[in-house]
Amino acid sequence: MESEPGERRGTYKQSQRAGFVELLFDVVFVFAFTRLSNRMASDLGWHSAYATLVLTLALWSVWYRLVWVTNRYDSTRPAIQALVIGTTFGCLLMAIAVPEAYGESGLLFAGTYVAIQIIRPVWVMLVSRNKEVQLVNVRVLFWTVISAVPWVAGVFAQGGARLAWWSMAIVLDYAASVLDFSTPRLGRAGIRALPVQEEHLTERYRQLLIIALGETILISGMEISPFGFERDRAAALLVSFVITVLFWQIYFYRAGELLATAIASAQSPAHVGRLASYAHLTMVAGVGLTAVGDELIIAHPLGHTERYWVLVIFGGPAVFLVGRGLLDYVTFSRVSWSRPIGLLVLAVLAPATLWLPPVLVAVVATAVLAGVAAANLISWRLFPQAPNPASGQRTWDLP
Repeated sequence: MESEPGERRGTYKQSQRAGFVELLFDVVFVFAFTRLSNRMASDLGWHSAYATLVLTLALWSVWYRLVWVTNRYDSTRPAIQALVIGTTFGCLLMAIAVPEAYGESGLLFAGTYVAIQIIRPVWVMLVSRNKEVQLVNVRVLFWTVISAVPWVAGVFAQGGARLAWWSMAIVLDYAASVLDFSTPRLGRAGIRALPVQEEHLTERYRQLLIIALGETILISGMEISPFGFERDRAAALLVSFVITVLFWQIYFYRAGELLATAIASAQSPAHVGRLASYAHLTMVAGVGLTAVGDELIIAHPLGHTERYWVLVIFGGPAVFLVGRGLLDYVTFSRVSWSRPIGLLVLAVLAPATLWLPPVLVAVVATAVLAGVAAANLISWRLFPQAPNPASGQRTWDLP
């Protein structure tokens, strides 16, 4: 998704650090991630997974577009703080509506989403005196109004029809960014040419991923609390915690640490920042699936393993590795071989784990992630690399 409009070079806020009001905004996403995970855990299946994905993409769109506003404006300004606080409350309402979004809470979820997406560009136009910035936000508003139609239409539909309408709406939202908010008579917004505060943007990505990882720990703790530290459930808790730690290690070593340098050195920093957003969205989705798997292995550590359980327990790490591979490409213009190898191993081992209890299925997934983390460490010790932002030519790296 492209960046939200802002000022040209020379009108940036002075600090590249995330403001305290932005951290308050992120707190809501701990709750939102928990609601999304609980929703999927309550109804495992392809339909439920896709329906939850649509809700996740909507919440991500709200988070991401606000991040680009605070990337270009000083978050200590009262007008920007008011925008962030208002969006925070709106996201809280959306999170509350998540479990029944396709039922009685459809109006609350979609109505709040549309209101947030429309108010933000209008608010930026009001607080900015830059005519070019205002025209860019006119383009954003144009596309937001178009996507609002299927969002609202979905509220008056039921079941699969609502999901179809909202799927169309979310495609329009993301297509608008890909098309650079191209609007009749006004043309493209030219957002790729805008400068980026790379340290601020990278910090916001890191914070959200840490929040997602923290959510897995929160869910694991809540799930085990009613049972106490029974031996099998304590083992499942340990396994879930190790998976979270491995996610953290695989992310930060080293692309997660060097992303800011890669964005700063890119010919089109906004474009690299957009690609990085897709990488983090994918990784966050993987962490969310893993949180569902953590619930399963703690609630039924030695029970019978269902097919969907394997898909969730293995699917979380697999989706995370896909996102991590994309982050490799964004940062270094190449992908470490440990990512596709890890995916292949997970795919090969998945059918064989159907006869194992859930906690051992998670142990197998942990072993694969540990292998990827070890390969990551060895690769960097033997072949250290400098950031080389994605240029469109795909190559592959050693292990």
